[in-house]
Amino acid sequence: MKKISFILIVALIFLTFTLPLYAQDKLLGEGMVIYCQMGGAEGAVATIQRTLGAREAAKALGVKLIEQYSQWQPEKMVQQFKEAIAAQPDGIVIMGHPGSAAMWDLAREADSKGIIVTVNNTPLPDIQEEFLAKGFGYSGVDLFAGGYLTGQAMVKAGLKPGDKAIVYGLFSQPFRGQSEEGMAVALEDAGIIVDRQEISPEADADASTAIPILTGYFQANPDCKAIGTQHGAITGILVNLLRDNLKKQPGEIISAGIDLSPATIEGLKTGYISAVLDQQLYLQGFIPIVQVVLTKKYKITGFNINTGAGTVTPETIGELEELINAGYR
Repeated sequence: MKKISFILIVALIFLTFTLPLYAQDKLLGEGMVIYCQMGGAEGAVATIQRTLGAREAAKALGVKLIEQYSQWQPEKMVQQFKEAIAAQPDGIVIMGHPGSAAMWDLAREADSKGIIVTVNNTPLPDIQEEFLAKGFGYSGVDLFAGGYLTGQAMVKAGLKPGDKAIVYGLFSQPFRGQSEEGMAVALEDAGIIVDRQEISPEADADASTAIPILTGYFQANPDCKAIGTQHGAITGILVNLLRDNLKKQPGEIISAGIDLSPATIEGLKTGYISAVLDQQLYLQGFIPIVQVVLTKKYKITGFNINTGAGTVTPETIGELEELINAGYR
């Protein structure tokens, strides 16, 4: 798969904001309409950062942005893709959770109508390969690698060979499930016994419904030493689960997740959460809007951006807290 370096992307973004100065102040995306799938609910954890990124890119470029929220339901994402195509905008930013089988024909239909499509958060590599030259890029985490990195952080936090851990994730979703699978494999490579548990559609849409499920799991498995997830909203309920429901002390059960919400900050600062993969969701909103505009104006091909390459720990959370609370990190 073709990749463009981060330095080149920075240069492209720089041009995005400087070129209008040489075109009688006309904004680069003026008159364009872009539909963008944001994920969960407007303003919710793991969605607000992406929304802010898309809004700020659209404002800077003069784009009319149409936001779509799916409660993380793949079927709704497919329906929203159909609705966006019917509106015949200049571009559509989709999410890859439904998988290629559900999205490929729609991508071809959009292409036949001259609509630029790109993807954020969860990749569709086979569709991207077909439409790369027409601006189908990816802005998001290398899912397996991100999960693996987070699993390694759990081991460093104190797990030992023979310990038992639960990895709670969306294993059944094509591509999306690679995140939790990477975490599980990292733990297994370190000799940890892993119990893979699927997040239900209800818990995917409303993380609070996972609390009684996980409480029951730990009560039935008192030997479990750790819990890991790559679901942002589930990460946000870990403190509630461990401290309030299970009555555990910080570090008694090692936990790790993804995304930086106010609740997750509390978990990192108090030691209830040992590590969080930072996938920089703001970029997952911002970059796809730039992608569509540059493809529309200058036939720029799809670029592939890994927005998450590190973890945040209790030792490093302080410098990011203000930005997280503002919804940017």
